[in-house]
Amino acid sequence: QVQPVESGGGSVQAGGSLRLSCASSAVTYSSACMGWFRQAPGKEREGVATVYTGDGSTYYADSVKGRFTVSRDNAKNTMSLQMNNLNAEDSAMYYCAANIFASSRTCYEDLVEGKFFTRWGQGTQVTVSS
Repeated sequence: QVQPVESGGGSVQAGGSLRLSCASSAVTYSSACMGWFRQAPGKEREGVATVYTGDGSTYYADSVKGRFTVSRDNAKNTMSLQMNNLNAEDSAMYYCAANIFASSRTCYEDLVEGKFFTRWGQGTQVTVSS
């Protein structure tokens, strides 16, 4: 099913790592955009990373570049977010989202706006203690 389902959140100390997973059949679509977003209490939603299934292009927010890596496993219909060197500012509810009618350009632009994503997961909590 297209509806994303997240897993893998938890608590970790600063400098640690976590791996989030998102199950969705959209991962195997030929022109879909899959994304990770996060929202901390009192803050606006922030795009973390997106991946365009058409060519595998990935896009990252500046705040996570070099620390987070998004990947896909088509055989398992999953997208993962490997998060390394976590800090307290990474604490948030993390959401997986899918847009099944995407292009590479919209996948890039939607990292910021998120307006083309039509399916959202329930979220998984990440807490980083300093």
